[in-house]
Amino acid sequence: MNEVKQATIYVGLNDSETKEQKYDLKRYVDVLKDVCKAYNTAFSLYLANGGYFHDDGTYVDENTLVVMLLGTAEETVNEIARDLCVFFNQESVMVTYDTAEVHFVRESID
Repeated sequence: MNEVKQATIYVGLNDSETKEQKYDLKRYVDVLKDVCKAYNTAFSLYLANGGYFHDDGTYVDENTLVVMLLGTAEETVNEIARDLCVFFNQESVMVTYDTAEVHFVRESID
């Protein structure tokens, strides 16, 4: 097994100005895929639903794209996060780091 750094980027889909999701999910996913492809970075993606509080105390439900990157340089992770923040018109996106043990299982039917 190899130990690698895992970065996870959480990108909310509510627009920072309107506080609502402006586009359908497919459009956001397509942009995210294009960004990761431009950085030549493999990724896994899933949709989450969560909530948060604005500074004024207002609670908001929001769809969130969660992007997992394994073994990607921290500088590249931050560049991807900045791009997604701008493209999705977010106040910020959250990045977390963890360590993962990775191995690949291979099998074939002959």
